[in-house]
Amino acid sequence: MALVTMFVNGQAMSGGTLNDALHRARFIGKVDTAPRYRFYSVRDEFPGLHPVTDGGFVVPGELYEVEYDVLRDELLPREPEELELGVIELADGSGSLSMRMRENSLTAEGVTDISDRGGWLTYLAATR
Repeated sequence: MALVTMFVNGQAMSGGTLNDALHRARFIGKVDTAPRYRFYSVRDEFPGLHPVTDGGFVVPGELYEVEYDVLRDELLPREPEELELGVIELADGSGSLSMRMRENSLTAEGVTDISDRGGWLTYLAATR
C-alpha cells in the first residue's frame, strides 16, 4: 500500500463538503505552503492556489497521508474542472500533492484573488 501526502486548502478540509472523500486518509495536521502561491476564490464555491515566481503568499491548509486509490476513486473525481493535481512546496521545504488552479482558469469569470485574506476558511467567514 503506497502512501502519498495530500495538501488540501478548501472543501476537502475538516468540516468541508469534500472531506468525506478522505475518510480513509490519516490527518497529519494543519500546515502552510511556502510563500510561493497566489490564492483564488472561484465563484466563492471553492479555492485554488497557483504558483508564482514573485509576489507569493503563504496558504494555510491541512495535510493528509492518503492511499493512491483514495485519490483516484474518491477525491479526484469530485474536484472541479478548474483544478488539476500538482506538486506544491510546504513551509518546511517538503513537497506534497495538491490541487492547483489550471492556468487557463485564472482569468475565468468569477475568479477573485484572495491571497491576502488568510486562507479559505477565513475568507468564507468574512463573506458570510
